[in-house]
Amino acid sequence: MTQHRITDDLDAMLDVLPTNIRHAVEKANNSENLLEIVIDLGRLPTARFVEGEIILAEKEITHADIDHITERIGTFDADNRAGMERTLHRISAIRNRLGAIVGLTCRVGRAVYGTVDIIQDIIESGKSVLILGRPGVGKTTLLREAARILAENKRVVIVDTSNEIGGDGDVPHPAVGKARRMQVREPMLQHEVMIEAVENHNPEVIVIDEIGRELETLAARTIAERGVQLIGTAHGQTLENLLLNPTLSDLVGGIEAVTLSDEEARRRGTQKTVLERRAPPTFDVLIEIQHRERFAVHLDIMSAVDSLLRDVPTPSEIRTRDEAGQIQIEKAAPIKSRRPERIGEAKPETTKTPRRTRTPAPDIQEQTPRSDSINPPVIVTPNIGAKLQTVRVFAYGVARNRLMQAAKRLGVPAVVVTDVNEANVLVTLRTYYRNREQTVIEAEQRGMPIYVLRANTVTQVEQFLGDLYNLSEQQHPRDSLDDVRDQTRQAIAAVLNGERWVDLPPGSSLVRRFQHEMARNAELVSHSYGKEPRRHVRIFRE
Repeated sequence: MTQHRITDDLDAMLDVLPTNIRHAVEKANNSENLLEIVIDLGRLPTARFVEGEIILAEKEITHADIDHITERIGTFDADNRAGMERTLHRISAIRNRLGAIVGLTCRVGRAVYGTVDIIQDIIESGKSVLILGRPGVGKTTLLREAARILAENKRVVIVDTSNEIGGDGDVPHPAVGKARRMQVREPMLQHEVMIEAVENHNPEVIVIDEIGRELETLAARTIAERGVQLIGTAHGQTLENLLLNPTLSDLVGGIEAVTLSDEEARRRGTQKTVLERRAPPTFDVLIEIQHRERFAVHLDIMSAVDSLLRDVPTPSEIRTRDEAGQIQIEKAAPIKSRRPERIGEAKPETTKTPRRTRTPAPDIQEQTPRSDSINPPVIVTPNIGAKLQTVRVFAYGVARNRLMQAAKRLGVPAVVVTDVNEANVLVTLRTYYRNREQTVIEAEQRGMPIYVLRANTVTQVEQFLGDLYNLSEQQHPRDSLDDVRDQTRQAIAAVLNGERWVDLPPGSSLVRRFQHEMARNAELVSHSYGKEPRRHVRIFRE
């Protein structure tokens, strides 16, 4: 699709400028590539284009020039931004210590139809998408077009902090189509408006520009857990930059330091302290805007983060648009692991196993666990035959009754033993593993496989057994769904019968999303509290 550029009434922007500056912009005759006009007290005015910038006048800017502009535009908000009604232009102010304006950045706002076609299949897939890019690269333009496309078939709400997506004034700009727009009174309240949008207006999609504060990242996680698709942007250039940003890293799961055992560190060929993903990511897909016609796409953020932390980065999908408007998609070849192969190390077999077939865990050297159930390090069990065989499990700090009940529900022949010497596998909690308990150390010395759980919950116990027997990912969550449903129904009934609120047990993001959905169907309010792995849902009345 060839792009069709619409400049949002550039004359409206030029009308507020001093006459000499306006004439200089018109003389440059490059309005299609004009990004912004910079006005600073005591300096020469400049115009910035997609490539390069020019000086607009040889006369320095005075207070009168700045007043000439500010008198003709809207009021500046708490974030020092003002707009022009029914346009997408934005004027940002620089103030001195006394609050007087001494500089202006006049950003030209454009609605560009057709710009989203390069990622339209991802946007319409229903997955939550995070768009990264440096300032001025076109993130907001892409976001605006995505909102318009999605609003044709879904309920879309835009949380417009600086009126940059929908334009200034109470009536949104036509470029957002049927999408509804919620304005934010103060930038610090953006997270509250995000939650309000979900609770009051029943959206299927929420569009957010410039997620930049911790409260906003937490609000985004809560929204995602309720089954609402998120389309958002953040400042940054690559996934690695985002992981190193302490405020925004939670959007992709966050990172934490984990201490490995000596054996596990040797097996991985790493130091004892490594970085691991802390929680499931808020977004499903990450798009890096390298420039306006070239995008790097990570279709699975969870896998991309895990591989990056293991120093074996997954190559991104590169999408480009040529001069003819044709979209090219390049899938890079997988990058080989830089972990040195040990002498005599057995290589995994290449035989493929059908996804829905229950088979024992293959005798491989390394396995990446799911973040909600098992916290690395994880040592997989040896191959125990061509069909499911009995595995004797010693639970150290993990509730034995939950293990036995989970084994019964999943239909796996796991036997919980009371003597560690009789066990084939040891399962414990992260706290005991980090404290280097004697029982755990002795099991390591004997070469016994050890599984480390984040918390003593039903969900994580069942996921441990699923990994132990290599069950398909769709089997054990389905088996435990009845318990989650019963617990949630009991909580809803208690609230309807007069309880102020009820806290549900901690669970994975999928479990919490299911709980939020049940609460919403019962016309009750629910929020997620705490941090992984103790994050849980609270149900209460409004």
